[in-house]
Amino acid sequence: MAKDKDPGIKPLNDKELAERLKEERALETKLKIQHAVSTIENPARITAQRKLIAKILTEQRARSIKAASATVSK
Repeated sequence: MAKDKDPGIKPLNDKELAERLKEERALETKLKIQHAVSTIENPARITAQRKLIAKILTEQRARSIKAASATVSK
């Protein structure tokens, strides 16, 4: 399995993770608007931002599955 390049996701608690997701989505929207209005310096940032959001969503989903399996096994 590939190593996570952003070690800042896993140690966050659920509330902090949700807040980070909100911030990253706002940044993605800002980048998309900037790109639509004028060219941005590095358009690959939009792709990288989308991938970071996917990593956060994946972590949230993994945690919800883990929590659900913990309650089922009890």
